[in-house]
Amino acid sequence: MSEEEKKTAAEGAEIEVETPEETNEAPAQDPVTEEAAEIKEEAAAEETPAEETPAEEPEAEAEPEETGEEAGENKKEFDLFGRKKKFEKELAKKDAEIASVNDQYKRLLAEFDNYRKRTEKEKSGMYAMGAKDVIEKILPVIDNFERGFSLVTEEDKEDAFVTGMEKIYKQFGTVLTDLGVTPIEAVGKPFDPNLHNAVMHVEDENLGENTVAEEFQKGYLYKDQVVRYSMVKVAN
Repeated sequence: MSEEEKKTAAEGAEIEVETPEETNEAPAQDPVTEEAAEIKEEAAAEETPAEETPAEEPEAEAEPEETGEEAGENKKEFDLFGRKKKFEKELAKKDAEIASVNDQYKRLLAEFDNYRKRTEKEKSGMYAMGAKDVIEKILPVIDNFERGFSLVTEEDKEDAFVTGMEKIYKQFGTVLTDLGVTPIEAVGKPFDPNLHNAVMHVEDENLGENTVAEEFQKGYLYKDQVVRYSMVKVAN
């Protein structure tokens, strides 16, 4: 039999399959088939790992918001800190100014003390110079009194005029002594060029060498300063 004949025979032998009438009821499922499906689903669930849900990270604790009172206290502290810094800065500036003024005061005090000492020294020097000038002018008067007394005889010493002149002479001597004027000792003393003025030399064996033999004019000191040198004769 050829191929075409076989094909034709098969088509003629097709048996019509009866189709069950459609009803509203769903066809009943086979319990074996249903159990097998459940087992198959469980196996698939075991083979496929469940997706891991990432662990939720703990949320950072939110900083507590400042209340009105806390904000006010913080502002107050900040203001106090700023005022403290400003006060310390001003205080340091004032300390520097005080130190500068104190230094100036000390300098002025030292200068004033030096000025006072210098003024006192100059005043003392001027007073001594003025007193010395006055004493130098008085000494010739004393010299004239002494020359006059050297000419008075023993008979005239009791005269009232001579007695009066002696009293005036002694009063002059007292005043000079009170002012600090003292006569320079000369006769019989070693010659001292700081006190004596040698105007003559003499040979005298009775006197030692360089000894004052005679005084021609008396010398005077005013507070350890020579007002007038003694005019003397010195033995060689």
